[in-house]
Amino acid sequence: MDSQWRAKTLYPFLGILLLLFLLYLNFNSSDDNYLSFPIFLWQPKIGFVSTNSTQFVIIDDGAGGGESAFYVNGWNSYWLMMESVWSPSRPKVSEMLKRGAQMGLTVCRTWAFSDGRGADALQVSPGLFNERVFRGLDYVIVEARRNHIRLILSLVNNLVAFGGKNQYVKWAKEAGVNVSLSDDSFFSNPVIKDYYKAYIKAVVKRKNSLSGIMYSEESAIFAWELMNEPRCASSSSAPVLQAWIAEMAAYIKSLDKRHLVTVGLEGFYGPNTTNKSEVNPGIWAASLGTDFILNSATDNIDFASVHAYPDSWIPHADLEAKTNYLSNWVDSHIIDGDFVLRKPVLFTEVGSRWDEDEKGSHKRDVLLKIVYDKVYESAKKRQAGAGALIWQLLVEDVDEYSDQFSFIPQDSPSTYNLIKEQSCRLKRISAENNRANKSERVDLCK
Repeated sequence: MDSQWRAKTLYPFLGILLLLFLLYLNFNSSDDNYLSFPIFLWQPKIGFVSTNSTQFVIIDDGAGGGESAFYVNGWNSYWLMMESVWSPSRPKVSEMLKRGAQMGLTVCRTWAFSDGRGADALQVSPGLFNERVFRGLDYVIVEARRNHIRLILSLVNNLVAFGGKNQYVKWAKEAGVNVSLSDDSFFSNPVIKDYYKAYIKAVVKRKNSLSGIMYSEESAIFAWELMNEPRCASSSSAPVLQAWIAEMAAYIKSLDKRHLVTVGLEGFYGPNTTNKSEVNPGIWAASLGTDFILNSATDNIDFASVHAYPDSWIPHADLEAKTNYLSNWVDSHIIDGDFVLRKPVLFTEVGSRWDEDEKGSHKRDVLLKIVYDKVYESAKKRQAGAGALIWQLLVEDVDEYSDQFSFIPQDSPSTYNLIKEQSCRLKRISAENNRANKSERVDLCK
């Protein structure tokens, strides 16, 4: 055989076959024989997201530099890491991210925590991690980037689901630490705070086993969220929570200066916030130790997060009352972002039950449209309403993660079309503001 032919034709062909074989092993190997092989060469290039006053912007790291406005239409699928732990269920994660992209969605919020002794726990005990589960999170990040989706990664739960702050308090008690009976000690006890900081460091400084990219350098990560829906057992713990937010936000920034940080608030106003008590869904909301203005104004908190659950917060109200409440709730927070905080406001959970009235109208669509319209109007004016994320989207065969607000988009055509329409509207605004920006796809809306 001619040696020159081998050099020019056969050897490159064999090299390609070897590379394909390694990639096959990477994605199809058994969990007991997991082979890590960097695939970053096949990852699309997407810019980091930053803020410019009340707007999100995408930073162009190329030679031209510059920034372009970025408006968020997104969703929650908190279960992605859990379904990525085992290879047979990973296609469900890929399918969810693919479907999100097909609807023009650009940001997904999901859990980057699971604390405890369960088989699928990420943090088994303070500072001890299950590498198999970490690799599941690696997979989520790689698949998100492959689909041009950015992730908000929440770092701990206020609730007991998946461990949460209660698990941290249990760990401290088991270690003989003198901890108060209240879970509020999560925010104040120095040992527990060190547990949490060690967790933050392990996640932020993680090197992805699939891409070879450090999480702190991964542009598919939109932001770190300190906690999902922080609350205190007593309003007397409000100063402790405020100090905790400041300390943990500063700590993340000391490790990672490229990513945004948010608190994870529901958006309730505290008892000392002037003229805002009527915006809350009830007197109870001011007794939880959180304060949207004070917490969100903290240094190193880059944008304000808000949730919206009129069905849960004012359950006995009729649709008209819920509509009026939600309209006022969204307006109030966007105004605060514009004139008080001077930061973007992102509605990171918007949830409503699927109810149909006697005229065939779907309440979810009515309430979701209120949020979408107000975000759109704010975006047109380049104001603080930066986007919204619906709670929550599923694919087939993940029923164990379902709740009263969950749905498969394709099974709800009217909501599906509403989501796509919002994606198109926000993409058009982005295109109008960023004539030179070619990185964000707008083909969905043609």
